[in-house]
Amino acid sequence: MLKKIYKIIIVPYTLFLLYLMFLGMGRFQYDENVVRLKPVLSTIEFIQGTIRWEDIIRIVLGNIVMFVPFGFLGWIFPKLKELKSLLFSFMSTIIIVEALQYFTRMGIFETDDIILNTFGVYLGFLICRFLENKFSRFV
Repeated sequence: MLKKIYKIIIVPYTLFLLYLMFLGMGRFQYDENVVRLKPVLSTIEFIQGTIRWEDIIRIVLGNIVMFVPFGFLGWIFPKLKELKSLLFSFMSTIIIVEALQYFTRMGIFETDDIILNTFGVYLGFLICRFLENKFSRFV
């Protein structure tokens, strides 16, 4: 039952997420292309430079939580049931999306986004396995 619901929801969810990544949340086109390649340090700098905890939670946790559903992609694509295949495929895709943000200047190419998004997929993968093992008759 959950697999059927997931198959219906994941495409619109993906489109909504792409909208947020390129146009939503007050996005604007930068005057120049921006790259942040310092893993973890740019997130720490962001946290130190942000006054409101709501912004920190929205950005940092959002970059993780919003990608948890992609940990369930093995329900649609059997090859992605293996963690290595899932993470390789996802990281390849998210690097392309980050590059598109860079080239269109509708975002910033950030290694921390790649790390946080991939961590979200990993958490989703763990949740998926847990659900399959614990509640197999409902999945």
